[in-house]
Amino acid sequence: MTEEAIVQGCLNNQPAAQQELYSRYSPKMLAVCYRFARNREDAEDMLQEGFIRVFTQIHQFQHKGSFEGWIRRIIVHTCINHLKKNKKFNDAVDISNAQNVMVREDSVPSIIQAKQVIECIRNLPVGYRTVLNLFAIEGYTHREIANMLDIEESTSRSQYTRAKAMLEQILVQKRIILQPQRHGEWVAAAHPRF
Repeated sequence: MTEEAIVQGCLNNQPAAQQELYSRYSPKMLAVCYRFARNREDAEDMLQEGFIRVFTQIHQFQHKGSFEGWIRRIIVHTCINHLKKNKKFNDAVDISNAQNVMVREDSVPSIIQAKQVIECIRNLPVGYRTVLNLFAIEGYTHREIANMLDIEESTSRSQYTRAKAMLEQILVQKRIILQPQRHGEWVAAAHPRF
């Protein structure tokens, strides 16, 4: 079924088209939800809420740009709304561990598998995880993030900086990335623990 046929079928409330849309896009969108959620159950709830919005708003798709990108934006906004509704974004964040960690942009080797990094991102406090996902992965600006989350732009920037520092600390603790040695040298972890 072509993308155009799926959209038209969904506009006509055809179950086959709705099933095709869900089957085709839900695995990728579950991965998006999984990055924002603390566990699989929350991710699945976000996914279901997101696809309900996709089906109810499909008449707003203007065939400009990517259909998958349009779906993704709805899913991301659904994740943010889910976190806000459940007050999970406002949980207290212990920043004492992240304040003094120096971030090295070159410290994450390209050979690290995405799944390992995503698992580490999921260990971040929800505020850090949300801003990191929105800025570094989804490509939103700090101004857009501030508007989405009802926070100051400076808060988004500081949350992102602290999220990177805390993520680096987690990656080092799990021995996934290079470890600091004396005299500022960095060496690869010998036996990664997962």
